[in-house]
Amino acid sequence: MSPVAVSAREPASSAVSPAGAGAGRTAGFFLVVLAAAALATLVVAERLGYRPNLMARGLATGETGMVGVLVPQLRSAYFHEVIKAIGVGAGQEGYRMLVLESDDRAGAEAELAASLYAHVDGVVLCSPRMREDDLALLAVGRPRLLCVNRRPAGPSPAALAHDIHGSMVQICRLVHGLGHRRVAFLAGDPQSWATGQRWRAVQEAAAFGLDPVRVAAGTALHDGYAAVDTALAYEPTALLATSDPTALGAMARLRELDLRVPEDISVTGFGDIPYARYANPPLTTVRVQRFDLGARAWAMMRSLMAGEPAMAAPLLPGELVVRATSGPPREGALGRAAR
Repeated sequence: MSPVAVSAREPASSAVSPAGAGAGRTAGFFLVVLAAAALATLVVAERLGYRPNLMARGLATGETGMVGVLVPQLRSAYFHEVIKAIGVGAGQEGYRMLVLESDDRAGAEAELAASLYAHVDGVVLCSPRMREDDLALLAVGRPRLLCVNRRPAGPSPAALAHDIHGSMVQICRLVHGLGHRRVAFLAGDPQSWATGQRWRAVQEAAAFGLDPVRVAAGTALHDGYAAVDTALAYEPTALLATSDPTALGAMARLRELDLRVPEDISVTGFGDIPYARYANPPLTTVRVQRFDLGARAWAMMRSLMAGEPAMAAPLLPGELVVRATSGPPREGALGRAAR
């Protein structure tokens, strides 16, 4: 009917048969009626607060309007801002977010991620602990998969991360410059890519004079608290914690042992969570832009969901924040810390 509709808009002198003109007027009338009905429907829907059913729409489009996020631990302060930023970006574009945690079960991550992928339009893996071969296998046939805070060994999945290694080097140079030599690294999950990056930096610091030892800990307050006694057996003058909560937990145990920070032993963290600046004393740490990381993660995920190829993303730098928990080793402090 569109050719008739076009001829109906021509001047009266145009060579159009009466029958054609009548058909054009009829078509135009119905178009006006349909537009009025559509407008009335929208007005009523708005008045009633109607919102489209995403699941029903997904049956027609093959899309769910949802993005999935898998984290090792929801209690980790590190992921709060990352998740928040992803949620903000997703919400602004009409998407909803589904968050799951693996509870630090590296062996369950691949299955959880695959199940999540089947019900959403894309999945963000935050600091996945799974083995490299499991991660590579998970990425096969799943182009809308994104690693955050881990760089896979292979070309896929797409990835975005902070410069964990470079940031830890800054911590090492700080304590070395203050005069420390024997340091204890309170390590996180041994399956974590970030833990590996931090430990590699601490080991490499031996080249400019540090004498490091690795002590098993974790990323939570109680992990740092529990690791202190073992660490002190090595007679360090500084504790380099894998995370801010680890450092804060260690400081609580040091207070119980009547060891002063930094007069008797220095402590550093990693991440600059909101509590770090309000600790007593305020914690020396590395600031990483977690909200920015999450915002960038959403932008990358949106591109992946649009079918665009993943672009290599540069590592995001960290910023050394020197506060009151780091200082020069006092003569005699080493012996006191060892007792």
